Amino acid sequence: MDNSYAKFTPEMKETSTILVPSMLPIHFRLFTPIFAKNGYKVEVLENMKDSVKEEGLSHVHNDTCYPALLVIGQFIDALKSGKYDLDHVALVITQTAGGCRASNYLPLLRKALAMEGWQHIPCLSVNFSGLEKDSAFKLTPDLIMEVLYAVLYGDALMWLENQVKPYEKIKGQTDQVIDDILNDLVEYFKNNQYRKSKKIYKYMIQRFKNIPRNDEKKIRIGIVGEIYMKYSPLGNQNLVDYLINEGFEPVLSGVMDFGLYCVENGLIDHEYYNRNAISYPLYSMAKGIIMHMQKQFIDAINKDGTFTSPDDFSEVIENGKGFIDKGVKMGEGWLLTSEVVSLIKSGVTNVISAQPFGCLPNHIVAKGMVRRIKEKYPEANIVAIDYDPSASKVNQENRIRLMLANAKLSETMKEG
Repeated sequence: MDNSYAKFTPEMKETSTILVPSMLPIHFRLFTPIFAKNGYKVEVLENMKDSVKEEGLSHVHNDTCYPALLVIGQFIDALKSGKYDLDHVALVITQTAGGCRASNYLPLLRKALAMEGWQHIPCLSVNFSGLEKDSAFKLTPDLIMEVLYAVLYGDALMWLENQVKPYEKIKGQTDQVIDDILNDLVEYFKNNQYRKSKKIYKYMIQRFKNIPRNDEKKIRIGIVGEIYMKYSPLGNQNLVDYLINEGFEPVLSGVMDFGLYCVENGLIDHEYYNRNAISYPLYSMAKGIIMHMQKQFIDAINKDGTFTSPDDFSEVIENGKGFIDKGVKMGEGWLLTSEVVSLIKSGVTNVISAQPFGCLPNHIVAKGMVRRIKEKYPEANIVAIDYDPSASKVNQENRIRLMLANAKLSETMKEG
């Protein structure tokens, strides 16, 4: 193995700006101050122009995973902008180390940098699988805990946003409330008061309750899919905003469910293949802690009674049984099918699956499971939308519009 690539040294922590590709618009706004508190200068990229895709196509084969193409294109586009000192910059991405092309993002990124003569720019990896050990982001227990809380708070804000923004009487108020809450959360993290979850969730719910809303009932549209395409506005062509503008309420589960899915797969590997015997207790403990933390938000929502609460992850696991085996762990695996069934059982029968074209794991667990799901739930209206460099936004929106028209027709027939 070639280990001659540029390494991120301890000295660089003081002098380098670490660039992060965009994905979660709310969550990532908390990451910058959290990492700054821990001595890292982190900047989340916001370049979303067509040049991102063009740079991706210039540096990555167009048959490569579309999220990889966009992430690498966003990095190259940012580095070419003239905004950064190329001698004092580093790039960071996450890696799951699963049977997915995402595990090869770093070699692809380093190859793209070499094409521009930027081999000296270090690429860091955030992973818990032993990949890229000598160029990994150093996650201390305190930093991990802060990121964990940031993700949970981001999930909570996203969940509340999607139940309020489609109904707000004064456009922009929801965004303003989110800005206010994020500013307050930054102070909580700075002062090490971020663990006061019950107080923070109660405050969040009250702020969203105070936003004047219309009483009209809107059809709820679930969004599932490959993790990047599901959450990234750059990847899914601003799907959430599009649904809201079309008069629908998007339903999007928290990204922490994907984290729990990864933890659960560690337990499954032990159950199925007798692997992870040493780490099994750690997986089990992590699952219990995270689910307990998630439940605090669910309990706060249910106690208040204004908004619908998300499913407990144990329910999501249970809902997949009878449809797909938990041994199906590539890509989003059994989680994607379980999420679709969970949505349908909660009354969200219209579902969009956002996936990169050619992503074999997600084609199997999304498109491949539709027939089986519809056999049990014939009212299900599920459409898979493929995203790739050559896909036309107009064609994608036309497919979504057809699905939305069917949703409206179904709702009209129910009322009639």
